[in-house]
Amino acid sequence: MEQFGTSRNVVIVGFMGTGKSTVSRLLAEKLGWDSKDTDEEIELAAGKSIKRIFAEDGEQAFRDLESRVLTEVLSRPNQVVATGGGAALREENRRTMLKGGWVVALTADRRTLVSRVTSAAAAGTRPLLEGDAEERVGALLEARRHAYDFAQATVDTSERTPLELADLLAGWMPGR
Repeated sequence: MEQFGTSRNVVIVGFMGTGKSTVSRLLAEKLGWDSKDTDEEIELAAGKSIKRIFAEDGEQAFRDLESRVLTEVLSRPNQVVATGGGAALREENRRTMLKGGWVVALTADRRTLVSRVTSAAAAGTRPLLEGDAEERVGALLEARRHAYDFAQATVDTSERTPLELADLLAGWMPGR
């Protein structure tokens, strides 16, 4: 595990349901930094929900917009940035994240992830989980097994609260 150095931002990556958005907001609050969620920024840029982007424009258009938003967000310093679960799938995004900040991957065991994302899938807020959420989580976990290996630190969120995670990450930062 590499500690935070002189990077301008903290970038949180990981599979859906690992707690990226919640942990990033809590960590930003602790640091006195801005909190950015790339999924929220994508919706602002597109003027529509991610679900609508997928339905109307397709996953490729969403991924292209995701790359543009990520580059813009990481051009500014002193932010904790939560990325979408699939943002790390593109090499250009991984390079952008490593250049723009200290990258931390959040992980969780399959049982925990299924529990966390099932309600979101039922609510229709997770377009990649259409159908059998448990089956889709398994397939996506397998497909993305090494997608977050580029991160400079990895933390399992299965048995920790978001506040515990934010405290842990803040403790890894200099001067804290």
